[in-house]
This record gives sequence, structure tokens and C-alpha cells, in this order.
Amino acid sequence: MVNVQTEIHIDRPRREVAEYAADPGNAPRWYRNIHSAQRLSGGPAGVGSQVAFTAKFLGRELKYTYEFVEFIPGERLVMRTAQGPFPMQTTYTWTDDDGGTRMTLGNSGSPSGFSRLAGLFMEPMIRRETRRDLQRLKSILEGHSQIRP
Repeated sequence: MVNVQTEIHIDRPRREVAEYAADPGNAPRWYRNIHSAQRLSGGPAGVGSQVAFTAKFLGRELKYTYEFVEFIPGERLVMRTAQGPFPMQTTYTWTDDDGGTRMTLGNSGSPSGFSRLAGLFMEPMIRRETRRDLQRLKSILEGHSQIRP
């Protein structure tokens, strides 16, 4: 079982941070390993919305689809994928924090087969990458960076 949770303070209003982070179209801007994100369902984002991602991890291109399983705008987003050898759940939470926002990013999953062995060394890598991603998000939202417009 992989269970990684990281958090960061972003000096922007919670509504602004949550709207930006919850929009899958912004994912390639702040997730270093995500190269594309495409909504597969129309209408406003909500429970049941699906997003196809293309990412690179450990030198391999990965394609996977996340489904929104819980969405409380401005508070919490839970996305889950059951496909592939490494089913994952990603959770974003946003809370008011000293005039800004505390964003928590959680990733959990239960690898099977070969991926079970990979899971032992993946947790520290996921933790390091999510810290970098949250720092990148902070830089973008606080106006300190012009990363991939």
C-alpha cells in the first residue's frame, strides 16, 4: 500500500487555489510529470466527471483515466482510477490558513503483481514529486513563476 500526503501554504484565497487546482486543464502547468489532460465528459466538473491524463513516470509514458468520486467545490476533490497495475486515488483538500490556503494533496493505492515490489520504493519518489508539484502550484498562484503558460 502506498499512502503519501503532502501539504503547502499558498498565499492566495481558498476559492482561487481550489478552482485552479481542481481544473484538470491546469494539471500540465503544475504537475511536472503530467503532459496532457483531457476531459472526457461534458458539463461542469462534478461527481462522475472523467479526465484522461498522459504522464511520464520512471521513464515510461502512462495513460490513465481518473473519475471524480467526490467533489465539494472549494473544499475537497477525490479522484480515482481502477485501471492498470497500480490503482490510485488522489485527494485534494483546501482550508483557510492564516490569510491564505492550506492545500493537502494525498495519493494512495494498492499495487499488485510486479508493481507491489515497485511500491516499496515508489512512496518516497511520489512524496518528493508531490512536494515539487505543490511548490510549483504555489509559485504559479503567488505570481512568482511563468511556468508553461
